[in-house]
Amino acid sequence: GETERYIGVFTDISRIRDAEARAEFVAYHDILTRLPNRTLLNIRYQHALDRAQRHGRKLALLIIDLDLFKNINDSLGHEFGDRLLLAISERFRSRLRDEDTLARLHGDEFALLMEDVEVAADAAVLARDLLRALEPPFRIGNADDIYIGASVGISVSPDDGSDLATLLRNADAAVNLAKQQGRKTLRFYTESLTTQALERMSLESRLRKAMELDQLTLHYQPLIDARNGAVIGSEALARWFDPEHGMIAPIRFIPVAEDSGLIAPLGAWVLHTACRQMKDWLDAGRPLRSIAVNLSPRQFFLQDVPELVRQTLADTGLDAHFLELEITEGILIERGDEAVAILNRLRELGVRLSIDDFGTGYSSLSYLKRFPIDKLKIDQSFVRDITSNAGAAEIASTIIAMGRSLKLSVLAEGVETAAQR
Repeated sequence: GETERYIGVFTDISRIRDAEARAEFVAYHDILTRLPNRTLLNIRYQHALDRAQRHGRKLALLIIDLDLFKNINDSLGHEFGDRLLLAISERFRSRLRDEDTLARLHGDEFALLMEDVEVAADAAVLARDLLRALEPPFRIGNADDIYIGASVGISVSPDDGSDLATLLRNADAAVNLAKQQGRKTLRFYTESLTTQALERMSLESRLRKAMELDQLTLHYQPLIDARNGAVIGSEALARWFDPEHGMIAPIRFIPVAEDSGLIAPLGAWVLHTACRQMKDWLDAGRPLRSIAVNLSPRQFFLQDVPELVRQTLADTGLDAHFLELEITEGILIERGDEAVAILNRLRELGVRLSIDDFGTGYSSLSYLKRFPIDKLKIDQSFVRDITSNAGAAEIASTIIAMGRSLKLSVLAEGVETAAQR
C-alpha cells in the first residue's frame, strides 16, 4: 500500500497564455498604433471620473481629426498612410503627461482624455501643443516631405456631459466647427453647437424628402452680352421651397447635400433638368449660346462626372458646345493631376469650362495655363463694390486683363446697376 513512484505529466501552455494576452490586447487596443481603443478609453474614463469627483477637478476630452488625410491615402496608398499615422501618434505621445490617455477612435481620428483639469483653458494649451507637434514635416521613406494639420474639438466634464458618449458627441460637434472655420485650429463645445447639429440633421431629412417628392426647382439667371445687352445664355441655380419653412437658401442646403452624399443625385438632377430646358429653348428658336451648371467640389470627385455629362447630353439631345460647367479654384489646386484628367475628358466631350468665384482663392496664372479653362467669372463681391471700392475695381480690371492675355472669356457675376455695368 506504499507509493513506489510518481508519474509527472507536463503541458507547455505558453502558446495559450500568449494567445490570451494577444486577444486581450486586441480587445482594448488599436492594432496599428497600439494605442487604447474606444473600449479601453471608456474604462479609463470611468476611473478618471471617480478621481475627478473625489477631488473636485474637471476632465477634458479632445477629438483630434487630421485634415484632408483621405487625400494622402488616395494619392500615396493606404500603407503609406498607416506609416504616417504611426509617426503622428508618436509625436502626440511625446507631448502628453503620464496621466493622459491618447486613443485612436477610427481612421484619422484620435481622442485624448485629459485628467486633473483645473480650468478649461488647460485643455486649450495642450490642444495647441498637439497642433504645433504636427507643424514640422513628416519624412516617410523616400517620399517628399509631408505636411499635415488637424482640427481639435474640446468638451469638458461635467460642464458638457458626465458620460463618455455625450462628451465624444459634443467634442465631435466642436471639431466640425473647427473644420468649417478654416481647419488647423481648436474649438470648444457650446450648447448652440448641439442646436445647430439637430437643425442640420432635420435639414438633411427634409432635403431627402424634398428630392423624393420633386420639390426642388431650377431658376435661370440670364447671361448678358455687355456690348449690346442681349441675353446669350443662362446659369441654372437650384432652389428649394419647403412647404413648412419657406424658401431654403442654397448656402444652407448645398453644404448639407455635400456632407450627406446627396450632392451626387442632386447634381445629376440639376444637370439633366438644365440641359433639357436648354434643348427646349433652342427648339423654340431662342438665340442662346450656353447654359451654365455648377459642379460641386464633392460631386466632382464623388462620381464619374464625364460619364454623367456624356449620358445626360445623349438623353436630352443637347449638343455639348451649349453646355458650360462651372468649377471652383479649390478643385484645381487640391487634387491637381486628378482634376486635369477629369477636365480633359470633359473637354473631349465638347463642353466648355469656367472658373467660378475667381479672385477669392488662389487666382494663379500657373494653373490657368495648366488647366483647359474657357472662362473666368469675377466674384460677385468685387462687382458689388466696384463703384465704391478702388481695390475691388482694381481686382476686376486685373482679372479682365488676365482673361484677355490668356484668350479667356470673362463674366461678371451679379451686375445689378447701370454703374456696375
